[in-house]
Order: sequence, then structure tokens, then C-alpha cells
Amino acid sequence: MTKPDFSQSGKRYNDLKSYWRNLFGCNVHKLQIDAGFTCPNRDGRVARGGCIYCDGRGSKLRQQGALPPVAAQIAHGKKYYAGKADKYIAYFQTFTNTYAPLTRLKSFYDEALSQEDIIGLAIGTRPDCLDPETIELLASYVPQYHVWLELGLQSIHNKTLRLINRGHSVEQFYSAVAALAGKNINLCVHIILGLPGEDEQDMLETAQSLAALPVNGIKIHSLLALEGTVLGEMYKKNEIEIIGKDKYVSLVCNILEILPRQMVIQRLTADGYRDIFLAPDWAANKLDVLNSINRELLRRASYQGKFYRQK
Repeated sequence: MTKPDFSQSGKRYNDLKSYWRNLFGCNVHKLQIDAGFTCPNRDGRVARGGCIYCDGRGSKLRQQGALPPVAAQIAHGKKYYAGKADKYIAYFQTFTNTYAPLTRLKSFYDEALSQEDIIGLAIGTRPDCLDPETIELLASYVPQYHVWLELGLQSIHNKTLRLINRGHSVEQFYSAVAALAGKNINLCVHIILGLPGEDEQDMLETAQSLAALPVNGIKIHSLLALEGTVLGEMYKKNEIEIIGKDKYVSLVCNILEILPRQMVIQRLTADGYRDIFLAPDWAANKLDVLNSINRELLRRASYQGKFYRQK
């Protein structure tokens, strides 16, 4: 069995940048947008305090004061990527970007899509914040635009979701996936490796579950301990163990091997806010982590989907 040609990228997994270049014939970048949303596990609807690893500050832009309009945020992002991108995806990233009345959501999304060279949306949200009307709104953009919905899941294990104060269950995640069926909305799911109480088998079970679902993309990163979070305090008190780089790299490769080849790998590592970053030290160098994953796949003569088995 030979390595498949992932969008002629030369990589051993189906990376997002190459996927978009192959799909649109040009360079495409996400433009991050903070529209001022919060989360239901912050405002008391389901919980307070947010996830134990989240510092709650939101984007750097939010920390500077009143948020500029969506159009202004897009214009600023386009200046940053000038010469590096031809088209853009408006990425509503901060907190839960479907957690508002439908009219407000539509106003934000429409404003983004009306800007020049914006070819689609990426909406970050939670499984418990997707009512039928919101799904229909997103589906209404699909005939004309490239639409991704990004669901924060982190783990398929309810014991873990309770521990990290996610405020939703895995059953709610499965219900959200079922509700999206047939809508032609690209679904990306976020998972975290190294969550408290989880061993390697637990993490592989999360990946295996996603491999069996109609999931179009995935974001993976290690658990990050940040100052000012519940998890950060747990780390400083030596109450949790942070995953090491070698184990993380090996685990990511194990996961890539069991994911379907067509699943788009949107992220394989993250580094958090530098001003409040506590651990792990190795995650601060994203390029080194990515290079280490590539080297390990090469050493194994392996690639995404090598051991994927459709059920």
C-alpha cells in the first residue's frame, strides 16, 4: 500500500492549506473574528467559569477594549495577509459563535460574507448551541459559499467532559452531528490530547469515534496549562501530569493512521497565549512539533488513513 497523494502537497496527511489550494486553485486563509459572544458554561445557562483550561479573556482584540465591527476586523486581517492569500474564510472563533438570537447571527454572518474576497464562513461553537433554525441559516449559505462548522468536543468520554466543565454531554454531540446530516455543511471537530484522567486508549477511542462519523475535518492539540485557569492551578499544585512531546507526537501519528484519508487536518498543535503560558514547554515551538510529527510518520513509512477501516 502506497501513500496517497494528499492534494499534491507532499505531506503525509490531508492538511487544510493544501486542501483549499486544490479546491479553489489559490491560497486561502482564515481571518479570525471576535463578534463578542460568550458561552453557556460561562453565563450560567449550563455552568459558570467555563472550561477548566480556558482563561476567559477571549481574543487579544477583545482585551484591548470595544470590539471593531466585523467588516473592520476583516479589513485588518486582509492587510496582515496581503501577498500571502488570494481568498479568505471569515472565521468566527472566540467562544460560542452560534450563542445568540438568529437575527444577530445572520447580521454578523451576512456582514462578513459581503466583504470582498470572502468566500466562506467557519463558525466555532458547541454541540448544545445548535438549534434547527441556526442549522438552517448556515445551510442557506452553502449553495454560494464554503461553510465550515467547528464543534468543540475535546473527548467522547462523559467523565472527562464533566471534569473539564464542558457543560454538555457526548450524547448532545452525537445529536448535533445527526442534525447536520444532509445539510452539506463541512463539520470540523476539536479534540484535546492529554486531558486529566485519560490514557492513550481513551484518546484513541475519541479519534475512532470521529473516524466513524460524517466528520469532514479535525483539530488536535495537547492540553495547555495557562495562568489564571483552574487547570493552571492544578498544574502548579502538581495535581495533573502534562503530556510529553514524544508521547504526544506518537499519539498524533497513531490517530492520523486511523482517520479516513479525506478528513481534513486543520490543526495538529497549538501554543496558547504567550503571556500566560505555563506548560508544556515543548508546545511553544509549533514548527518543531509539526516537523517532529512529519519525521515520525516518515520513520514509520506511514500516513493518514493507513489503518482506517470503514465500518
